[in-house]
Amino acid sequence: MSQIRNVAILGSTGSIGRAALDVLSHLGEHFHVAGISCHQQIELLETQIESFLPRFAFATGPIDDSIAAWQNQSVSGVPQRTIRQHGMDALVSFVQSDEVDIVVAAIVGIAGLESSLAAANAGKRLALANKESLVVSGSLMMEAARANGSEILPVDSEHSAIFQCLQAGRGKSDIHKIILTASGGPLRDWPVDKLSSATIEEALSHPTWQMGRKITVDSATMMNKALEVIEAKWLFDLDPEQIAVVVHPQSIIHSMVEFKDGSVIGQLSPPDMRLPIQYALTFPNRIPSPSPKIDWSQSMHLDWKPADQERYPALQLGFEVAKKAGTCGAVLNAANEAAVDLFLNKKIKLTEIATICRQVLDHHHYSPAPSLSDLQKMDQWGRSEVQRWINAKC
Repeated sequence: MSQIRNVAILGSTGSIGRAALDVLSHLGEHFHVAGISCHQQIELLETQIESFLPRFAFATGPIDDSIAAWQNQSVSGVPQRTIRQHGMDALVSFVQSDEVDIVVAAIVGIAGLESSLAAANAGKRLALANKESLVVSGSLMMEAARANGSEILPVDSEHSAIFQCLQAGRGKSDIHKIILTASGGPLRDWPVDKLSSATIEEALSHPTWQMGRKITVDSATMMNKALEVIEAKWLFDLDPEQIAVVVHPQSIIHSMVEFKDGSVIGQLSPPDMRLPIQYALTFPNRIPSPSPKIDWSQSMHLDWKPADQERYPALQLGFEVAKKAGTCGAVLNAANEAAVDLFLNKKIKLTEIATICRQVLDHHHYSPAPSLSDLQKMDQWGRSEVQRWINAKC
């Protein structure tokens, strides 16, 4: 890799963004942090500015006196080295500029959609960690990538595993099925009839991965896997019937591909998001990684079992949305984000998240070929419907 690649990390203060910066600190001179962004974690963003000296930094949260003052700061010892800007419009313009070669899309939730779509429309390599970009607008994202020569490389450990396994085949025609693995979340061994009593602390105690609160709750309900089913449909151009989900507690097999001849190829490694992040940055090259390696001198066992539909009713929603597409992804995602927020604010039970999502999805006005504006309206409608549901319940 003789050419320097300029990298923008959107959502650099989140768990994926921090891991991406750690990867870049190990990759050396061929990769340069051109820009970073946060929503409101200005203090952490400033620490990252001092460490990586990007040319641009962005805050996209509501403007206030602290953000206004932050824009006028200079890095200690390097006055005006980093240009600080506010707002999503400024971030989108930066993503589309010649300052950027690779975009790491790590903004959580629907807030990341606009910048991800902008990167695809600008023909950038998009290291995609933002599930919602494909869940909400998979058709628009993939069409933009095809039309503008953008590479979308998944950063989710499961989709990165599938992408890596597919290098062994010759394309879609060789695939029989893909198998997404799931940890089962922090409550995977609880009796089903006890799940409704799970506390916030219990739902956030993930046994394997260190993630943000929303994503960890999604793991507890398996909504994260439902969203990954939808992602996989778009990323790999698959029929929902070609996607299976199994619970794999060790989180060593990150996913598998079964080819038409019956061969199954999986990608294995200790759970560490730095590995899929690095692969998305350096593909097709493989270079030493800061991620830990499997210790082959130790005994190990690997288990998996089919996902229990009774324990994880959210999973079925993912397959239904993948099959129907249209506005369904926007509505499911919005309803889930709103419902998770209610759970984290102690207003509903964990098991009510899937129930609410089912009701909102079943009652929305479906459109098979929505525009971006239509999807944004459905997002707002889905959130308002969740609030209407909780108001009626109270």
